[in-house]
Amino acid sequence: MDKIVSLAKRRGFVFPSSEIYGGLGSSYDYGHYGVLLKNNVKDRWWRAMLQEREDILALDSAIIQHPETWRASGHVASFTDPLVDCRTCKLRFRADKLEDSHCGRKPSKHPGGTPECDLTEARDFNLLFETTIGPVRDEGSIVYLRPETAQGIFLNFRHYLQFGRKKPPFGIAQIGKSFRNEITTGNFIFRTREFEQMEMEFFVPPPDAERWFEHWLAQRMNWYEGLGIRPDHLRLRAHERDELSHYSSATSDVEFLFPIGWQELEGIANRGDYDLTAHAKRSGQKLEYVDTATGDRYIPHVIEPAAGVDRAMLAFLVDAYDEDEIEGERRTVVRLHPLLAPVKVAVLPLVRKDGQPELAREVYARLRDRVQAEYDESGAIGRRYRRQDEIGTPWAVTIDHQSLEDRTVTLRDRDSLEQIRIAVDELADDIERRLRDRWRSPKLLG
Repeated sequence: MDKIVSLAKRRGFVFPSSEIYGGLGSSYDYGHYGVLLKNNVKDRWWRAMLQEREDILALDSAIIQHPETWRASGHVASFTDPLVDCRTCKLRFRADKLEDSHCGRKPSKHPGGTPECDLTEARDFNLLFETTIGPVRDEGSIVYLRPETAQGIFLNFRHYLQFGRKKPPFGIAQIGKSFRNEITTGNFIFRTREFEQMEMEFFVPPPDAERWFEHWLAQRMNWYEGLGIRPDHLRLRAHERDELSHYSSATSDVEFLFPIGWQELEGIANRGDYDLTAHAKRSGQKLEYVDTATGDRYIPHVIEPAAGVDRAMLAFLVDAYDEDEIEGERRTVVRLHPLLAPVKVAVLPLVRKDGQPELAREVYARLRDRVQAEYDESGAIGRRYRRQDEIGTPWAVTIDHQSLEDRTVTLRDRDSLEQIRIAVDELADDIERRLRDRWRSPKLLG
């Protein structure tokens, strides 16, 4: 994980936030390549939810919602973690995660694992971020930053029945920021207080809930594998009865084998009719589906795949990170799926003279209209290759003396290191064809 953190900062993926002021614990800013990678992760999720299906619609709901939302959903009363304080080191820890935490005085030990530790009794700590609206702070002005994006979907359920012309089974999907006042954070961007979620609520007739739950378990596993994560680094883990959230009758996590062990990437839950029933009761509004043909009415059950954008990005980076040797020199390479790679192709003139930069600029202008491309003419060609390898760029185009004679360029493959000559006029079509081709991680092929 230390290598990933170092690479992310060095190559402009992720920086500690507010670093000039000493930073703010577990808060991060995404640099240029981090933004591009994160957007590609979200784009592939949207594609899987919207473009490849006919039964899901999109939403972008507000971050700050009516406070009754969180009372109805159970978050005000139940969204808690058990907290303990250490009177010796003055740090706070999750009581149910002490084995994952480190003593403030002896980092190699767990809290409570040394004679010096003096832990308090566990008490519940609510994870909601509280704020106020309006010019006067009083009890009536208290609102919450949303801890999940799901509730905005339930609040808009009636609108989607009316304008979407859908009937169950159908889904509503959205991506957005969520906020949780976590007791303990860490492991880079894996657990933070501000994060981005990709959530979809799939509304189904109650008798069909179990079948659709199994459907979405398979779909979500396939999504990660299809974007290059090695199958032996993924698993589905069903929650034990005592792990289930207050709204869930069944939940399974998609877990990834991080350097810190198996950790959750995404939860797929059968939420039943808990949310729609709770909001209907508290608001006094009917949140049910009525079949106009038969007159049947029911409150749909909900299957929810909920993934973290930041965790998914971290998993793709971790799984793609590799080191090899080229002509006796160590190389760090990020073997991202080409569809996720922040930059698809780099254009590199061999030297900064003799008309090569001019032709390289022409090639770059052609490519960037079709794919995310980057132009780089600074430094030795070997160093520029290494930089693109660390960014995860799958292809590099080199313009040399022969290019000026016959308008062909060298196309270098990041993974195989194969180099071929190709005509400038054929280059953009070839890159797009390569992006459409099936791709497997070289770690599986090696």
